Amino acid sequence: MRAMVLDGFGGPEVLRPAEVPAPEAVAPTDVVVRVQAAGINPIDLKTRAGGGVAALLPADGPKILGWDVAGVVESVGRGVTRFAPGDPVFGMPWFPRPAGAYAEYVAAPSRQFAALPPNVSAADAASVPLAALTARQALSLAATGPGSQVLVHGAAGGVGYLAVQLAVALGARVVATARGEDAALLRELGAERVLDYRGEPFEKALGPTLDAVIDLHGADGYPQRSLEVLRDGGTLVVVPSVAPRPEPERDIRVTGVMVEPDRADLEAVAALIASGAVRVRGARTFPLREAAEAHRALESGEVRGKVVLLP
Repeated sequence: MRAMVLDGFGGPEVLRPAEVPAPEAVAPTDVVVRVQAAGINPIDLKTRAGGGVAALLPADGPKILGWDVAGVVESVGRGVTRFAPGDPVFGMPWFPRPAGAYAEYVAAPSRQFAALPPNVSAADAASVPLAALTARQALSLAATGPGSQVLVHGAAGGVGYLAVQLAVALGARVVATARGEDAALLRELGAERVLDYRGEPFEKALGPTLDAVIDLHGADGYPQRSLEVLRDGGTLVVVPSVAPRPEPERDIRVTGVMVEPDRADLEAVAALIASGAVRVRGARTFPLREAAEAHRALESGEVRGKVVLLP
């Protein structure tokens, strides 16, 4: 099959096209999926450069990036009951172990996929799993529920815009920080209040009354400053894994989150997309063979939003 493989670690130029063996279903509950779209995430860029989860890539054999995937089930193991050949699916298989989505096929356990919502294209769906699962699992750590007051930093980003919608779907009242020009969109998505991070500091605009903060920024003192807006007993979830976690002086829980494949979470997200409760932002697409160009576009800031490769 065709794939984009890593020729060592470094800049985008280390990505090159190659013909590699197609993956096979190893366990009876595995499926082989024909890839229609593969999403690119920041972890892909870090791993390509030798950071991220580079140590988990195979020492021998082709090194293939990519976790977010949407496609069609090609074949199923004899123990698979959830899907049949021809079913459209999406998911984030194996993370943080390699899934190899920058290719024509991936193979993974069937329970790491969900049925593709009928109202979203494969290209747009491929931008969802890692971001939505990160958001949902962060909100779960914060015990978000009806009446909760939640602040989402970086609310207009790829994880943030989904975190806002998922929090609203859970019954929370959402405050967001973002650029002023994104305020109208975030209000459409359900945020009750949007603070321009370039204006008055958020900790001055808000009192210590919030139940949770989902910090997708993790820099510029955001984690420490976020403690000031949390009530006693509140929770700060710092999402970037490299971001420092402050030591609170009050009864505040501080935690990180490492996203993982989860059938229940992914199916819940799929149901919300299918119902229209969660809107998926359109992704910019590149041909698979132009994966290096796609990485360059993301790193340069030329592209705002998600980028997806189409085989």
